[in-house]
Amino acid sequence: MKILLIGATGYIGSAIAENLTRTGHEVVALVRDAAGKGELPYEKRVADLTDPAALGAAVTADIDAVIHAGVPSGDQAVDAAAIDALTAPLRGTDRAFVYTSGVWVLGATGVEPVGEDAPVNPLPIVGYRPEIEQQVLATATDGVRAVVIRPGIVFGRGGGIPALLGNLAREHGEPKYTGAEGVRWPMVQVDDLAELFTLAAERAEAGSLWHGVTQAAVPVRELAGAAGRAAGVVTAPALWPLEEAAAAVGALFADALALDQAVSGQAARDRLGWKPRHEDAVSELANGS
Repeated sequence: MKILLIGATGYIGSAIAENLTRTGHEVVALVRDAAGKGELPYEKRVADLTDPAALGAAVTADIDAVIHAGVPSGDQAVDAAAIDALTAPLRGTDRAFVYTSGVWVLGATGVEPVGEDAPVNPLPIVGYRPEIEQQVLATATDGVRAVVIRPGIVFGRGGGIPALLGNLAREHGEPKYTGAEGVRWPMVQVDDLAELFTLAAERAEAGSLWHGVTQAAVPVRELAGAAGRAAGVVTAPALWPLEEAAAAVGALFADALALDQAVSGQAARDRLGWKPRHEDAVSELANGS
């Protein structure tokens, strides 16, 4: 398949691009500036997510699927217009459009892991994202193989939100985490997540929604301790008061870091044949991943 990838130079998108290439697909990277990203081993097409006309023009007849792993703008109207532009050329063709959302749209989930049928209760930081999800999925009625993936907290390759835990440990001289004592995060390793995106582009049904999660609920205290050890800080993790976290990283992001969730990603294993290989976030973080 020839796949137009939005966000190909980002943390998640770069892993998706590598996985697509490794599995025999041809990547076309959508970039804002053809000269600004340096050399990429992929064909490049230029368009900005704020320019619907350019986005639509990038989805030519030779594109078999589109994967949107770009960063949301924060403006619902802009993001909605981008979705309309990217999916318009796909309507009536059964070509795939795979959109990246996230588990924060679920809000606090309770003790037991929830599946894709759980109601949404989005945090303010992702307040309009469920509406974008529904906009994407609705295109399935117009002949688009529309798919939404909600990744958990992504780790690996020294990046993602867990990398912040290592930085906090170095800054404060002790591992830090915010929220309640038992706060938990659903986790997924970035290369495993990239495999899920490839499977979704290849075989997911139109109108389907998937949780990209390999560990349903990992105690953040354990993650903070592991990240601290990798950073050379071996003291016990300590709670970071939410007010202090908000002052340091912003109130919306601090609330997300404090969110307790348990989310199941079993459906993708059962129905798409997803086979994650990195299922111990604590160990990987402790080893510097």
